[in-house]
Amino acid sequence: MKDAGGAGTALTTGSTGAGSGTRGVNGDGSARGYAPKRTLPLAVEIVRQFRRRRTMVIFGLLLALPWVLVIAFTIGVRSGGPAGASLRISDLATEGGLNFAAFALSVSANFLLVVAVAVFCGDTVASEAGWSSLRYLLAAPIPRDRLLRQKLVVALGYSAAAVVCLPVTALLAGTLAFGWNDVRVPGTGETVAALDVLPRFGIVIGYVLVSQLVVAALAFLLSVGTDSPLGAVGGAVGLVIVSTILQAVDALGSLREFLPTFWNTAWLDALAPEPDFGGMVKGVAVSVAYAVVLTAFAFRRFRRRDIVS
Repeated sequence: MKDAGGAGTALTTGSTGAGSGTRGVNGDGSARGYAPKRTLPLAVEIVRQFRRRRTMVIFGLLLALPWVLVIAFTIGVRSGGPAGASLRISDLATEGGLNFAAFALSVSANFLLVVAVAVFCGDTVASEAGWSSLRYLLAAPIPRDRLLRQKLVVALGYSAAAVVCLPVTALLAGTLAFGWNDVRVPGTGETVAALDVLPRFGIVIGYVLVSQLVVAALAFLLSVGTDSPLGAVGGAVGLVIVSTILQAVDALGSLREFLPTFWNTAWLDALAPEPDFGGMVKGVAVSVAYAVVLTAFAFRRFRRRDIVS
């Protein structure tokens, strides 16, 4: 009788233990209390990326470049531009804060800002794979689409901050060094009131930001498919180099308008006495189209990728 009672007690205890083991599990097998939308908060990812050394180096360079240019113009010999010739944007850089900011943007948009955006968007996933921490993030568990979305949002946020940081700092440095004067237009040398150009300059910064979306999307696509951040960054920068070379081939004709870099300098038309936004509209359409397609491929690629690192 005691043995039978003991066996009955054991069976009862075993049943209770099994029941208690399922108390923290939902019907679909997920842990009770687990909320996918609360995994990898944006604030956490922002802080993680901010503490990266490359973030400090990039923003330090972008903040220092305008002041380096000011020093260069201050100690250099000013020629004032050749008489009777078309004035270049570099000839007018010391005419005032807005002229200087436009010059700083023109010399940095096609390379320095490209590298900054490529680093932020190309390093974000590939670095996790390189550190062998990507699989642990997914095992947390963080849904793949959410992990990719959070990283993309933060990468684009830092890219936008980088693109805005340079011209704003250049505007401040140029105004302090060369004063707040009316804007002289490259080519004709016509003068436009500074207060009329200032709102347009804000549009210019927004346009440069949108034009970098192609670089950001390609770097992100390469980032989800490789364990090498350098490969992702180099691939995106290489696209810009190849596109710039191809747009110099006149034999391509109107096909060059579909190159991602063809409309990069269209923002200069916005600073003219009679602004023309036609080129900027085409540039936005091309950049957004490329960015949407490349980003969609990035999510598709990441969903099917075997994460082994």
